[in-house]
Amino acid sequence: MLSNLFGGKKLTIPAPADALPGRAEKMAIPAKHFVNGNPLAPPYPDNMEKAIFGMGCFWGAERKFWQLPAGVYITAVGYAAGSTPNPTYQEVCSGLTGHNEVVLVVFDPAVITYQQLLKVFWENHNPTQGMRQGNDAGTQYRSGIYCYSDSQMQLAQASKVAYQAALDSAGHKEITTEILTAPEFYYAEAYHQQYLAKNPGGYCGLGGTNVCMPENLSVAS
Repeated sequence: MLSNLFGGKKLTIPAPADALPGRAEKMAIPAKHFVNGNPLAPPYPDNMEKAIFGMGCFWGAERKFWQLPAGVYITAVGYAAGSTPNPTYQEVCSGLTGHNEVVLVVFDPAVITYQQLLKVFWENHNPTQGMRQGNDAGTQYRSGIYCYSDSQMQLAQASKVAYQAALDSAGHKEITTEILTAPEFYYAEAYHQQYLAKNPGGYCGLGGTNVCMPENLSVAS
């Protein structure tokens, strides 16, 4: 994706006091999801839940979720887990906002479970690479799960333990994924939304480990 416009790639998340100031104005986004036509912005139907994942370049990560056969209401790309309010793509790429490139998934838990979304997350990127995903280096490419409930947090933590065991058996390194309570999600610019549906030949830097996530998770009661 875009090179850092402010110099070399940043590999350390800045302290809030050192982050760019941002702005109060929210990003203008399309009214509807380019693939399925559902409203991109809230309010969402009452039966829906939200999930946020960071898997490297958000173009390819978003496609993994909208391609699921059923249960996903909308996907959207954006920025989260940093300090700068309403950042731009160029600011995030500078490494001076602390944000990660993430995908918001709004889903119907009666049709697709959070654990199924976690399987997509773990199996479609390499969660052991720190501030990098493949050739994309920088804090915005870190692996992350951002949880909206205690249930999501418990499942995320349990899936990390289970996936680490599977990675260990396959000879891979330690997982570096951050698992946090969901921070504010800032929508990315309109041209980023469903980018690979609009540009089918566009860049996708995702690459998994070829290790499957175990189906049985041990969740503390």
